[in-house]
Amino acid sequence: MTYIINGEEQEVAATTLADLLLALDCEGEWMATAVNGELVHREDHAQFRLGERDRIEILSPMQGG
Repeated sequence: MTYIINGEEQEVAATTLADLLLALDCEGEWMATAVNGELVHREDHAQFRLGERDRIEILSPMQGG
């Protein structure tokens, strides 16, 4: 399927958010995810079904001061 991931169009063979994150090697407790502007909690990744051209944001915390 084609998704818009962090603003870039990508073709990834995944149907759930968990599968997508695994395919992109983006696993860990350090990140937050949103699909089409809505936050998706980590415990919901496995059952969260993605659709063609969904907009996925993968965010990581930043340090600084």
